[in-house]
Order: sequence, then C-alpha cells, then structure tokens
Amino acid sequence: MKTTKLSLALAGLMLTSAVIVSSCKKKEAAAQDTDTSGAADAHLSENTSNDIVSIGAQVSDNANASLSTYRLGGNNQILGTGCATTVKDTVAKTITVTFNGTTCADGRTRSGSIVYTYSNSAAGATHYRDPGFEMDVTSSNYVVDGNSVIINSKTVKNITPVGFIAANTNEQWSIVADITINKAAGGSVTWSCNHVKTLLNTGNSYTIGGNTESAAYTNATTPIDWRNAVVGITGSANGSRSTGETFSVNITSQLIRNFGGCDLGGKVPFIEGVFTYSPSGKAERTFNYGNGSCDFNATVTINGVTHNVTLP
Repeated sequence: MKTTKLSLALAGLMLTSAVIVSSCKKKEAAAQDTDTSGAADAHLSENTSNDIVSIGAQVSDNANASLSTYRLGGNNQILGTGCATTVKDTVAKTITVTFNGTTCADGRTRSGSIVYTYSNSAAGATHYRDPGFEMDVTSSNYVVDGNSVIINSKTVKNITPVGFIAANTNEQWSIVADITINKAAGGSVTWSCNHVKTLLNTGNSYTIGGNTESAAYTNATTPIDWRNAVVGITGSANGSRSTGETFSVNITSQLIRNFGGCDLGGKVPFIEGVFTYSPSGKAERTFNYGNGSCDFNATVTINGVTHNVTLP
C-alpha cells in the first residue's frame, strides 16, 4: 500500500512538473521580442540626417548654390522640378534652401527651410569638396513627408588632408549632429551622431584642376558629380524615443549608398551595411541593409530571429 501511494505521489509530482514546464514554455513563447520599431526609428534618423548632408553638399559645392547637379537621371533632379529654391549670401556666408511643399524628384515632399552657414571654414575653403570646408546647419519648420525635423545642432566638416591625391585618397567629412524627428504617424525620436562620410570613388567623381583625377588636389574647378558617387557612412549614435526608450547605435559594417548604381523612383536607399541598435532594457537588434542589391529590403535580427522590413 505504501508503495502504491508513493508511486501515485511521484506520478502526480511529475504531472505537475510537466504542466509547469509547459506553462513556462508558453509564457516564453508569448514573450518573444519582435519589436523592430526602435531599429526602424534609427533608420529613419540615419536617412533623414544623411539627406540633410547630401542637400548641403550639393548647394555648397556649386558656385551659385544650384541644385541642378545634385543627381540627374531618369527622374531628373532630386530637388529640382520646382520643389525648392536656393539663395547664397557670400557676405554672410550662408546658403538658404527653401522648400515649397511640393513633391521633389525623389518622391519626398518637403516644406520649410534649411540654412547652411560656412563662415567657420578654413581660409580658401569655399566648396564642400575643399579640405577644411565646414558648414553649420540649422532649420526652420522643416518637414519631410509629414515628419517634422528639428536640427538642434549639426556640423559637417571636410577632414580630407590638404594636397591629397584623388586617385588614391577618398574625400571624407565628419558629421556631428543632434536632431529631433516628430513623426507624422505619432511619437518622436531624438538622434545624436558622430559619423564619418566617405566618397568611396573620389577619383571618379570629379576632375582636379580641370585635368585628371590623379593630380594633386589644389582647387577642383568642377563640383562633385553625385550622379556617379558611391558614399559610405561609419560611426555611432545615441538617442531616445517618446516611448521613454533610450538607445545606442553602432555601425559595424559601413553603410553604403550608390547614387550612380541604384535609383529607385528617385530614391537612393542604403543597399549595404549593418548597424546594431541597443535599446534600454531589451536585447540588441541588428539592422542589415543587405549585400548590394538595389531594393528597399532590409532585415532586423532579434535574439537570433530575423524579421524582414521594407525601407520607407
């Protein structure tokens, strides 16, 4: 009798344990982390910050601050077709880009204005392509696709060595920025970054002194040809979201945009590169733009599980 009672007790204990284990597994499954929204906000911030730099690169590299050579192609000019006007003040050393609320050639609608001030540039550095050129960026009521973009501070500086050889030295710019994006869909993200932008095909992007790209840099007579440019971004960032989440971002594999090789309806998405997104109290996310395919596809990996995302 004692043996029977003991066996029944053990069987009951084993059944209870099985129920507990099963319950725990169900809870673990239910608690699986699939939230990619923070990493998506990091992408939005990265893309928005880079577009501000790209616009400034174009207007500050042209003698008359023209937007006409920013990127030409099947959709003509990214900011052309009447969506923006520019005014260059050579005394105050400012360039003001004013958007009129219509859709630009890259498919994005912009309004408000951005001001690029280059008064802190090194002596003789008057173009974006010149070593020592620096532009400080501010904004007023700047809105992109319904997202309000506030530039709290932003400085872009050409850190390429003076006298570099374009054939074997790529131009680089440091980017230190602090921006806030109030999203059209609700919520906001504040983004502070310390990046380096590299023109990966400098030798093929413009001519030096009107001759060949292999000449030592003195004064390039033509602006950078963004129609063929390949750009890389490295560095880190941190910030916070209106949800209360804080985060850090680290680019672990250079982010790449190919202006000459990937134009999707006027947009030039990142097509290569990886960054990690580390949110407070959650597992690290890995955001991967892919291996060079010209598309809007990317992935976010959380705890070993990969989720497909589409870039906006």
